[in-house]
Amino acid sequence: LALSTSLDIGLSNWSFLYVTVSLYTMTKSSAILFILLFSLLFKLEEVRVALLLVVLLIAGGLFMFTYKSTQFNAQGFVLVLCASFLGGIRWTLTQILMQKADLGLQNPIDIMFHLQPLMFLGLFPLFAVFEGLPLSISEKLFHFHEAGMLFSLVGKLFLGGILAFGLGFSEFLLVSRTSSLTLSIAGIFKEICILFLATHLLGDRLSLLNWLGFAVCLSGISLHVILKAMNSKGEKALKLHKEASSDPDLELLLRHTEHGEKEEEDVETPQQH
Repeated sequence: LALSTSLDIGLSNWSFLYVTVSLYTMTKSSAILFILLFSLLFKLEEVRVALLLVVLLIAGGLFMFTYKSTQFNAQGFVLVLCASFLGGIRWTLTQILMQKADLGLQNPIDIMFHLQPLMFLGLFPLFAVFEGLPLSISEKLFHFHEAGMLFSLVGKLFLGGILAFGLGFSEFLLVSRTSSLTLSIAGIFKEICILFLATHLLGDRLSLLNWLGFAVCLSGISLHVILKAMNSKGEKALKLHKEASSDPDLELLLRHTEHGEKEEEDVETPQQH
C-alpha cells in the first residue's frame, strides 16, 4: 500500500513537468475505473447495472468536459495514466486495511503513522536517481540567490504540507466509513473545481461540449448519492429487524401475543357454529 501510494503521488507530481492541469485532471479521473476494477477483483463491490451506469456517466462526462481543452503530451499522459492505475490499487488496499477490525487501523492517524515512513522509502530511489545527483553537485542549492526567496519557498512548502496532511486525513477517514469507490466519486467534485480554476486562472477555454460533459458528470455523481442513500436506508431497516428478532424479551412478547390471538380464534369458532 505504501509503495503504490508513494508512486501514485510521485508520478502525479512528475507529470506536471509535461502536462497542463486540464490534461492531468482528465487523465487522473480514469482512476475511478481502476478502483472499480480492483474493487470487483477483491470482492469489495458487487457487479450492478446501476454502479456501471454511474461510472460510465462520470467517466464520459469528464472526458467531454475536458475534450480538446488542453495540449496533449504523450510522456506526461503515460505518467498520469500509471499514477491512476496505482491509485486504483492504493485505495482498494486502503479500504481492505482500514475496514479490517483485526488490524486496528480504523483511525486515519494510525494508518498515516504507519504509511508515511514507508512511502518515503518507496520514493527515495526515484529521487536519488533522477534528482539526487544534479542537486548534490549544484553550486546554488535549489537555485536560490537570496535568503528571502528560500524562506518564501519553505513557507509555501510548509503550507502545502499542512494541506496535504489534511487531505490525506480526510481521504482515509472517508474510506474507513464508506468505500474507495465513494471516495473517488466524491473526489470528482474536487477535480471539477480544479478545472474551473484552470479555466479562470490559466486561460483554458471550454466549449459547449465541455459544459455538456460537466452536466453529465454531475448527473452521475447525483445518481451515486441517491443509490448510496437508498442502500444505507435498506441496510439500517434490515439491521433493526435482525436486532428485534434476536431480542429474547421481544421474542417472548411476540409469542405471547400470537398465543393470545390463537386462543381468541378458538373461542370465536364455536360461537360462530
